This record gives sequence, structure tokens and C-alpha cells, in this order.
Amino acid sequence: MKFRSIPVRVMLLLCSLLFSAESNEQVSEKCEFNCFSVMAGKNATVDGSVMFAHNEDDYGDQLVNWYIVPAQKHKQGEAMIMRHGGTLPQPDQTWSYLWLEMPGMEFSDSYMNEWGVTIGSDQCISREEYPELTDGGIGYELREAMAARAKTAREAVKIGGALVGQFGYTDSGRTYCIADANEAWMLSVVNGKHWVAQRIPDNEVAIIPNYYTITAINLKDTINFYGSADLVSYAENKGWFNPGHEAVFSFRKAYGDPGNLTNMGNLIRHWSAINLMAEREYKVDDEFPFSFEPKQKVTLNLLFTILRNHNEGSDYDESKGYTLGDPHGYVRAICSPATQYGFVAQLRSNLPQEIAFVIWIAPFRPCVQPFIPWYSGITEIPEGYSTGDYQTARKNQFIEIENIRGESSRDHKFLEYVDYANQVDENYRSEIESIRKKTGEMENDLIQNQKEFENRVISEIETDFSAGLELITKYTQHQLEWSEKIMKSK
Repeated sequence: MKFRSIPVRVMLLLCSLLFSAESNEQVSEKCEFNCFSVMAGKNATVDGSVMFAHNEDDYGDQLVNWYIVPAQKHKQGEAMIMRHGGTLPQPDQTWSYLWLEMPGMEFSDSYMNEWGVTIGSDQCISREEYPELTDGGIGYELREAMAARAKTAREAVKIGGALVGQFGYTDSGRTYCIADANEAWMLSVVNGKHWVAQRIPDNEVAIIPNYYTITAINLKDTINFYGSADLVSYAENKGWFNPGHEAVFSFRKAYGDPGNLTNMGNLIRHWSAINLMAEREYKVDDEFPFSFEPKQKVTLNLLFTILRNHNEGSDYDESKGYTLGDPHGYVRAICSPATQYGFVAQLRSNLPQEIAFVIWIAPFRPCVQPFIPWYSGITEIPEGYSTGDYQTARKNQFIEIENIRGESSRDHKFLEYVDYANQVDENYRSEIESIRKKTGEMENDLIQNQKEFENRVISEIETDFSAGLELITKYTQHQLEWSEKIMKSK
């Protein structure tokens, strides 16, 4: 069954019918879109980059397309007609961006624009049931607007917050993770017109599964916070915050759905990642901090490992070291049965723009695929990684797809990754060590040779700019071909 753009409460009702013999907690865990993110400030990473790791999780048969959307000049009066009826005027200039698009899905796409502004999201169920919406509200178009208009993560936060305040957010709630080469932010939105954003400190790391993690706020501190002016008073009027009993207002507790905040699928994933990164050891029922200083500088390899995690070696390893089958038959893991791709954005401020921003992507299951670098200067998408062009994709985003493996996508590379991962699952225990060895060797080689390759690009760009961009484009294509060979050598 595909879960495409279904409101949360309707989705949970459908799921309760499907899984009526199971507990409410089990139903909730199966039916949530269990995305997961880690954000690391520039002083918390080994190379001084801002890093943003994300698993995009969506149940059902899905397709992922890669597109490059060019920068565009817009004429006065041009506007985007939004899905729910509203009109969003276009600015004079929009920026180019790499777009990971999932047909039919309203809240699943990821973006990295030419300025390095990178955006993904994690569903967070709110307690708002009577949202205020104007002109139908804004949903799908929110992250596209931020990616197309913002030159910095901070600017994206301001744009996103203003649009939510203007139109109202159509879904129950969500946290948009937004990063550039200098800052990382979380923008948490609630069904309706309330929102808050917090900056991750430069020397710290923040983790988010599928619940709000922003707690205490200070909207007077505009270096680290933005938000709706009436955020506290609205919660007080709704009975979600009682200043007589609570000394400090917590956005998480006031606006988050209580059941979602205690959902074990969320808690275990948060617990699993924080104990791989934090100095102290946490228990699953501890109160986790919004952000913390990592025990060691964050590396690409560490973030790859986290996105591949199935709680191995812990009490929450439901496959018991794969002796009970593959780990994707269970839902309380970061690399879950719903994962459609993982990425780690490596965003740097000390390199030419064309190579400063790189998003390492593992299609479908990160645990069996190498993370391949896609540079911001790439000029075309390798053959087989998209269906049609970006204009057609945007126009047809919500046209129902009867068969994800139909004629238009029959030769799509993403489906090869899906088939490969499903084959591995059949004998996961016996095959995973060999696969880890191959993917690990490839990733280590890419990381070790990254500086040498980038120096070649810099040298090429200085003498022939177009040739430098072609070098970047062919590099990604070559690595993808190599990853495809790894699959075929299984």
C-alpha cells in the first residue's frame, strides 16, 4: 500500500484497520513516516564543515528522481499556484538547486541549492486540531520556496516562518532541518500558523527522529531563535501551558502530541544515535537535550554509520544479530523498512562554490549502498536517475501513479537499488559483512582522495570553468557506475 499525501489522522485510522490485532503503539510505529536527522555545527566536525545527515522514510512503493533546477529570472506578476489553492508570487530571482523528488509525496523531497542551503524534514505530530489556514494553507511548496529563494540557512528559516505565518501549515506538524556552510537550524512548524526555529550551536550536534526537540525558547535572542510572536500565549489559551505549574515554557511539551513524544520508535532511534555521539551514556527514558557537544569530532564515516544503524548489539536489536531475519522487518531502527534514501550534506565555506557543497547519497537502504558524492557544481543528472525533466515532474507531482514500475520508469536506476536491497534481505546475515567491506572500501577511498580530486577541479576551473564543471559531473557519474558494479557483483 502506498501512503501518499495522506493526513496523519486519516493515515492512522487506515493503519488501525490494517493492523487491528496489534497494540496502538505497534500500529503508530508502523504507520509513521520515520524520517531521521542529525545536524552538526562547523566547530563540531573534523573538517570544519556543517554536516547534515538524513534518512528519508516513507512507507509503500516509492520512486526517487534526481533533478537539477536552474536559476531563473521571473517577470513581475509571475506566481506559483499552490496545491491547496493559494498563490505565491515569485521573486525577481530564484536560485538553482539539486532536487530529490518523490512523485506523489507531499512532504518527502530534499534540496541542496547553489549556495549550499540544504533542506530535509522530519514529521512531528502536533496537538493542534483546529488550524487557521488562509487560501488553503501551504504544505508541499514550503521547502521548495526556501530552497529557491534563500542564500543562507538563516534566510531560509525567515522565509519559511513568514510563509507559515501568512498561509498556515496544512499538515499536523514537521521540523525542517536547514543547513548551509556556516549554520544549522531546525524550523518546527505546527498545523496552522505557529512555528519556532532554533540554531544548533557551532560546537554541538542535534538529533531529531519524529517529534519536536525544541524546548525552552527565547524569541528576544534573534541570533539563536525565531518564532511566532504569540507562541506562548496561544499555548496558554489552549490549555497546553500553565505558567502557574510550569516554571519554563517548553515548545516541545506545549505543542507536541503527547503520544508522539513517548513513542518508543522515536525514543529508541534518538537513544541509539545519541549514545554513538555523546560523552555521557543515556537511557532510553532519559530526557534528551536539544543539542550537545560530541565526544569526538564528527566525521562523514560516523554519520554514514548512524544512518545505517539497526540497534545492533543492544537490547533493542529486534533481529537479534540478524538471527531472526533481516533487520528491515522491524520498525524501531534508524535504517528502517520505510527508508527510501539516506544523505549526508558536507557544507564548507573555504572552497569555490562549485565544490564547497557536496551531498553524499545512498539510494534506498543506506546499510547496503555506498554514499556517493554529488557536488553542487554538477551540470546534469546521469542517465536513469530521473523521469522526464524537472518542469514535468513539478507539474505532475500529485498525479496518482498506478504502477511505480510502469513504462516511464521501467529502466529507472532507483528500482535497481530497491531490487538489490530486497535480494540482500533474503540472506542478510550471510551477506552483509561482505557488502560492508565493499562499500566501506569505496567510501574510504572517496574520502581519502577527496582533497586531491577537489584540487584538480580548482585548477581546472581557474583555466577552463566549463571543463571544471564537466570534471565534477563525470566524477559523480563514474562513482555511480562503480556502485552499480558492486550490486551486480553480489
